[in-house]
Amino acid sequence: MNKPPNRRILLIDDTPSIHEDFRKILKPPMEQNHALDDMEATLFGASEKLQGLSFELDSAYGGQEGLQLLETAMAEQQPYALAFVDMRMPQGWDGAQTIEALWKVDPYLQVVVCTAYSDYSWEELLFRLKAHDRLLILKKPFDNIEVQQMANTLAAKWDMARRATLQTSHLEHLVEQRTQALTLASQALQLEIDERKQLESQLVQSEKLASLGQLAAGVAHEINNPVGFISSNLGALDGYFKQLQQMLDAYRQAEAAMGDDQLEALRLSLDLEFLKEDIPTLIRESKEGIGRVVQIVKDLKDFSRVDNDQNWQWANLQQGIDSTLNIVASELKYKADVVKRYAPLPEIECLASQINQVVMNLVINAAQAMGPERGTITLSNGVEGENIWLEVADNGCGIAPEAVQKIFDPFFTTKPVGEGTGLGLSLSYGIVKKHHGTISVSSEVGKGTTFRVVLPIRQTL
Repeated sequence: MNKPPNRRILLIDDTPSIHEDFRKILKPPMEQNHALDDMEATLFGASEKLQGLSFELDSAYGGQEGLQLLETAMAEQQPYALAFVDMRMPQGWDGAQTIEALWKVDPYLQVVVCTAYSDYSWEELLFRLKAHDRLLILKKPFDNIEVQQMANTLAAKWDMARRATLQTSHLEHLVEQRTQALTLASQALQLEIDERKQLESQLVQSEKLASLGQLAAGVAHEINNPVGFISSNLGALDGYFKQLQQMLDAYRQAEAAMGDDQLEALRLSLDLEFLKEDIPTLIRESKEGIGRVVQIVKDLKDFSRVDNDQNWQWANLQQGIDSTLNIVASELKYKADVVKRYAPLPEIECLASQINQVVMNLVINAAQAMGPERGTITLSNGVEGENIWLEVADNGCGIAPEAVQKIFDPFFTTKPVGEGTGLGLSLSYGIVKKHHGTISVSSEVGKGTTFRVVLPIRQTL
């Protein structure tokens, strides 16, 4: 609904007669115009006379008083369209000071400067007030028609400016709404892109794990058979050599009884005593080597869980940690010592291969955080209520505070270009969240970093 035109005028002048003159010009008695109205009706026909064309005029006799009227009008949401302000008012503010004060309260107020003589040039006044578009000058003595034209024109200008402001505000509101909608759409799209990237990364990692599982299965199949018969042959060889030792001992006794110098020389040249001591050692070390191969294959199978990769199962976390440490032993042996501070743990319901992947990422990151000197990686665990926890702590270089906040973001890495994808911790975060757990980090530059993983013992829907 459109508001009626604003015809409210504020007059600020210290001369009472000026107020009377303005009141006669801007608020003429309606009865004085009856004759003119009759003539107009005779010439042009009867027409509905527009009402409300007279102005509402409020008077103030000083700048401070005018400011009070303006403040009251603004508080009551009845602003003035324009103000006529006398430039020279000996008591209190002059016109320039008054206008400055008025515009602080209502910057949209149209102003007409009324003056016969001013202490400022017009150029000085415009420069001081910096409002060429809201300021006009009315020279005294003024013409009635000029006053009426200024009042009508500036009141109409105020109305047009108000409508333009409202329209602009409405457009700005629409633009803001559209911008918010676009921002939300952009954020949703970015979120979807990030989720797709993370899912793609998880898919790549899953494919790697699947490949590792297939490799483990192939290794187990291809290696277990030859390892089995090598181990069996070594056992048989050990037994055969013990029998040979009995025969050698018998030959030694016969040699002593016969006093055969030729047999003694052969025995000494072959260093038979050394062979009797060294051959059992070689057989024992070969058995230990075969045992290590068997354990590596077992650890590889335990790490990848090829038989139940995507099935939730009850698993021994400690066993998985040890298997993972064996897998990454070559990464650790030249960089850090591993300290285990284990507590008895119950089996937990989990995707075992994925939890092993988290442990591997944390341990490898800890190893890579070491400086030139050999460091220490400490693995601790325990039980808290219905959860178990695991901590991987290192005394490496630490992480800067600004990087800690982004450490789990996809593709974020503190490593040099080409040495890290920024996916390891992001994937670990996703795996832990998938298990309804939490993963957190605390770090101090120069002292080290601790990652803490908390997992529920039992998964709940």
